[in-house]
Amino acid sequence: MNIGFIKFQPYLKSVLWGGEKIAQYKDIVTEQKQIGESWEISGVTGKESVVCEGADAGLTIVELIRKYKGALVGDKIYAKYGDTFPILVKFIDAKQDLSLQVHPNDIIAKNRHNSFGKTEFWYVIDADDNAKINVGFTQDITPKEFEQRIADNTIMDVVACHDSHAGDLFYLPAGRIHSIGAGNLIAEIQRTCDITYRVYDFDRRDAQGNTRELHTKWARNAIDFTVQDGYVTSCPAGGLGETKLVKCEYFATSRIIIDGEYEINSPDADSFRIIMCLKGKVDITDDFGNLTSIHQGETVLVPAAVSKLSLKGVAELLTTIAM
Repeated sequence: MNIGFIKFQPYLKSVLWGGEKIAQYKDIVTEQKQIGESWEISGVTGKESVVCEGADAGLTIVELIRKYKGALVGDKIYAKYGDTFPILVKFIDAKQDLSLQVHPNDIIAKNRHNSFGKTEFWYVIDADDNAKINVGFTQDITPKEFEQRIADNTIMDVVACHDSHAGDLFYLPAGRIHSIGAGNLIAEIQRTCDITYRVYDFDRRDAQGNTRELHTKWARNAIDFTVQDGYVTSCPAGGLGETKLVKCEYFATSRIIIDGEYEINSPDADSFRIIMCLKGKVDITDDFGNLTSIHQGETVLVPAAVSKLSLKGVAELLTTIAM
């Protein structure tokens, strides 16, 4: 079925810690301030992406799935998720430190919120000098010690702090404690879930002098308190072609660098493909003859019915499929 490429209107989210980089990065004009996130493709209830051009303009992603079913998302993905789009992709600009937080796994999220759990992956697009990202622990602690450290403001003493650089990769399975530090511009790939347990917020206050709610009790039962290896890895610099970055039970993401022409075949997972352009510009043609172009900061959804893509340009891309 010839569906064609699909672009969506990004949802720009203003937040306490947001900055001014996203509009410039995406080359859009807006009076909106403190944009911390640009939700590129979302199936989150109440925040479903809307098609912005073509014959299906105005349809939400849920309506799109209902219309095209497996031809859009893949037969196996449709059988598994139905009308729910399983992946959420964003650009994130942290002008200030984000709160220390954790996300629930599938079991906890289902029981408490009737939702998927949240596993995510970060690709650092750019980082200011001395930018940091907090992921994981430096030592094993108990749930009781965790609550005590929240109470006496010493939790950051046992959270692992990493220098952040362009090309750094952070895989965050549900239960892994984390916080994006100021000065990071990040591409995020995650499951369709908007549940966050805020663990620590550096005693920040809003314009009215109020602190934000913490979710200590819920977080305690969701956190993996053990120390793990390899909290951060780095993507090889340069090098044309595809580099596989992460593969888990929910999604697989690769980086593709092109300078000229490049071909991508359909994924083995019988899935749609999301392409996020991190740098440059690329023209994309599918095997039905449809053509689209995306530039830095833009995202496109490629239907599962497409078996081959021809790319032409100079660009750095992230491609993601569902599992």
